[in-house]
Amino acid sequence: MRVLIVPFPWKTHVFNLVPLAWSLQAAGHEVRVAGWPDLLDAVTGAGLTGLGVGPGETPEVRRQRDRRQTSDRAAAARRAPQEGLDPLFDIRPDRERLSWEQASRVFDDLVLPQARRSNDPMMEDLVAVARAWRPDLVLWGAKAFAGAVAAAAVGAAHARVLYSVDVYTRLREDFLHAKALQPHKRRVDALRDWLAGWAGKYGVEFSEDLVNGQFTIAPLPEAFRPDAGPTTLPVQFVPYNSPAVVPGWLAEPPRAPRVLMTFGDSVNDGPVRLLLPVERIQEILDSVADLEVELVLALPPDSRRDLREVPANTRLVESVPLSEVLPTCSAIVHHGGTWSFGCALRYGVPQLLVGRAFDAPLKFQCLDRAGAGLNMTPAEADGPAVRAALVRLLQDAALRANARRLREEMLAMPSPNDLARTLADVVAAHWAGLAPTLR
Repeated sequence: MRVLIVPFPWKTHVFNLVPLAWSLQAAGHEVRVAGWPDLLDAVTGAGLTGLGVGPGETPEVRRQRDRRQTSDRAAAARRAPQEGLDPLFDIRPDRERLSWEQASRVFDDLVLPQARRSNDPMMEDLVAVARAWRPDLVLWGAKAFAGAVAAAAVGAAHARVLYSVDVYTRLREDFLHAKALQPHKRRVDALRDWLAGWAGKYGVEFSEDLVNGQFTIAPLPEAFRPDAGPTTLPVQFVPYNSPAVVPGWLAEPPRAPRVLMTFGDSVNDGPVRLLLPVERIQEILDSVADLEVELVLALPPDSRRDLREVPANTRLVESVPLSEVLPTCSAIVHHGGTWSFGCALRYGVPQLLVGRAFDAPLKFQCLDRAGAGLNMTPAEADGPAVRAALVRLLQDAALRANARRLREEMLAMPSPNDLARTLADVVAAHWAGLAPTLR
């Protein structure tokens, strides 16, 4: 079969889709990855075939726009504070739903603006590619709604591929529930109107499949799938961190319990953005300087130069392949990014999350419920607080046992190779007009 893969236009979202793409390709299927042109180096660097769709701009122009959009998202977040969204991050089955005002504010200020910026520029090109190549299956990264529209335009089966805990399904459910309770004239659904406009251009009726896919591929253990439904296909999180070289120091066993600490991430080869200021990182280093650990701290070069002192128990690195270093670690302290979070689960490493991303509170809730880690906000992450949490990660037998249990659960999930076989069955049922059997 022909499989078209559409990542959300950030490089890390390409990485999320690589292991499944490899499995499909190795099974003999034709695989193409359609993305913004500045992502094609990441696609081809992974040994996959790329197609450029959307604006043909240089990476530097893209970085400048990303910085502007980051500022826009920060302003939007101030207009839609997470403090008002507590029900969204409650994983109890009987949780309180978001109100109409809350759900509408999040869609209007956060979800839809980002969706339009990321999807509108590639929509026409992507549909043209789909019409020319006629894929049987379209796999689109969460928030890459253009993939759903392109699939619908050619009648292909399509699935949304998650990269984290699924915030968006419950957000959409809360929105639709609250919308149904409103007077008819107040039932404004801007996301539906936007998608319906694009779909109608290609002769397709709007359906909720354009929002959440005909089915969903979820890469985390059951504890991190609070809203999994009958159309959810689980798959192991398999790390791909781009081409990497194992550093020489990893060949030696750690001289003390090894701890990885990282507070930064980058988008599309742009400058690394640190979650905490260097002064706070220095305070944390001072607070843990007397611990019997081997602390591996990943920092960009300019931030390393700003440190006042590096303790004897700390190794500074610019970057490190997580899939290589985490199996040697006893704990990780990180910003809650997809790769550090997923790799910690896969390798059974207790974790301290210090995050502020939109999905961070839901990750916190699921991690706490699983008893496999700790969390705090960036404002709480001072030297004494991080030291106390780190000591607990290293000494609490229950946390460590639960982290190992989650690893075992993840390894018992279908592999990408297993999922590739299931997807072939699903697509065959789709084209035969039968209800697919998901397992």
